[in-house]
Amino acid sequence: MQLSTGSHCVFNLKAHLIFVVAYRRKVISSTILERLKEIFADLCQRDQVRPLECSGEEDHVHLLISYPPKICLSNLVRKLKTILSLKIRPEFFNQIRRMLWSKRFWTKSYCVI
Repeated sequence: MQLSTGSHCVFNLKAHLIFVVAYRRKVISSTILERLKEIFADLCQRDQVRPLECSGEEDHVHLLISYPPKICLSNLVRKLKTILSLKIRPEFFNQIRRMLWSKRFWTKSYCVI
């Protein structure tokens, strides 16, 4: 087990996040998944979160992260889902417009393990 250190703590916190596409629509192609991975890696770097794995299927995405104790997971999830949606929808509008007609890309819920 690898421990990380902060100014006043030692930690090894990991979270498995699962984001589901709105209405369980099967819109995540391999190109969308690759773009999601790029955006995810960039967002994690900004927030001092370490991305460990990112994979998915047509209707959901799995993200495994290591994060410091100062991060509030619910805020991180909100930020990730919002920014991923804001970047993916315009870039792949023609590909997903028939399946997702509203402004939402993800469901309101998420899973953290």
